[in-house]
Amino acid sequence: MAEKELRRNLAVLPIGTIRELTDLTDRQIRYYEEQHLIMPQRTASNRRMFSLNDVDRLLEIKDYLDAGDSIADIQAIYSKKAAKQREPDLSAHEMRQALASEFINLAGFSVNKKRKGY
Repeated sequence: MAEKELRRNLAVLPIGTIRELTDLTDRQIRYYEEQHLIMPQRTASNRRMFSLNDVDRLLEIKDYLDAGDSIADIQAIYSKKAAKQREPDLSAHEMRQALASEFINLAGFSVNKKRKGY
């Protein structure tokens, strides 16, 4: 799975190929880059090179625009997605605590109950 994602991120497609795959003009593609909706890599000679993930994103942008969303709307959507990806996951310690608590609850035990007769 990791290798597949790495390959999808390889920037090997020039703008002409992207234009054919997406039916977008060079100007539209450059505009989406200016709006920070896509971030193609650059070669040593400053040529834009795109990945398969860039193609997917451009097609998604096109779908959003066809659905009536504005560039600002699309930027907000991608900002929310990026923020959600940056949210920290539970630490290993927090995960163990949550699982232990859930096991105790499922077993019908309570940490706060005092045992009678002792």
